[in-house]
Amino acid sequence: MLKVSVIIPAYNAMQYLPETVSSVFQQTFTNFEILIINDGSSDNIQEWVLNLTDKRVKLISQQNQGVSVARNTGISQAQGEYIAFVDADDLWDATKLEKQVSFLDNNPTIGLVHSWMAVIDEQGKPTGRIMASDTEGSAWKQLVEKNTVACSSVMVRRLCFQTVEGFSPRQNEYPVDVEDWEMWIRIAAHYPFAVIKEPLIFYRQHISNTSKNWQSLEKAYRIVIEKAFHTAPPELLYLKNRSYGYANLRLAWKCLQNRDRDYKQALNFRQQALIHYPQLRYCWEYIRLSLAVMALQLFGANIYTKVLKLIYTLRRHLSSLGKESFIYSWIKIK
Repeated sequence: MLKVSVIIPAYNAMQYLPETVSSVFQQTFTNFEILIINDGSSDNIQEWVLNLTDKRVKLISQQNQGVSVARNTGISQAQGEYIAFVDADDLWDATKLEKQVSFLDNNPTIGLVHSWMAVIDEQGKPTGRIMASDTEGSAWKQLVEKNTVACSSVMVRRLCFQTVEGFSPRQNEYPVDVEDWEMWIRIAAHYPFAVIKEPLIFYRQHISNTSKNWQSLEKAYRIVIEKAFHTAPPELLYLKNRSYGYANLRLAWKCLQNRDRDYKQALNFRQQALIHYPQLRYCWEYIRLSLAVMALQLFGANIYTKVLKLIYTLRRHLSSLGKESFIYSWIKIK
């Protein structure tokens, strides 16, 4: 019986897709299929797949309908007992499938297992940053506050999608890719989560990541939060302000991560975060955000960017020496 279906949505993704697929081929666990969903690409993806000799790869082409529909297409065609997602620019550690399959096999009540995430740059070099998550067990309360589950780290039992159905199509609801957050919330309402506390995926951070568009993200976050709490019991409604607080904190970071380094808009979102959830002023990400805004105000965008590059270089060096500190506060950058 086929164990794992690996689903890779691809839209004009040939810059990174071969490296992503290679990282799947290098898995120590080999009982899998790869479903590449060509979401209306205009590049040479069809020719490239035809030249692959590994028969585990299947290309499914459709008109461009967005990443959610592409993932749903993959789910509908999947033959594996478990489903794993990976974005077309991310990479996997060679042991990812082996460790997650073993975990699900030995823990039949768990619906979804994810992992920590290491951040790489556009060239695939480690930045030294580890995005850690402790979301496990009955995870609904954790997930409605903020998304702490990276899509490329996830392995889900296929039967979960029979319960919660598929991802919400972007064209109907979401202007950017936050459909995964909404999906994890729905799964968490029915199944326990688990996390493997080591980085098994490598998230590629580059300026074209769609989630850097804070204007679209603001609308998308609001849709997800309102939908999540629409049917929530009254005793859990206190979490809604926390959710908006964390969402505004993330939006503030997105303003700084955009090309224009809009610290004035970041200040507005930071203020909104405190209005919704005043306790955020004591968390490390709020403090780090405030320091970043101060640096931009004092030195300007050019010097700020150069200092960031220096910090990344130092962090990469410390990481290579095994001296990096794990960052437990999660600010999702995708």
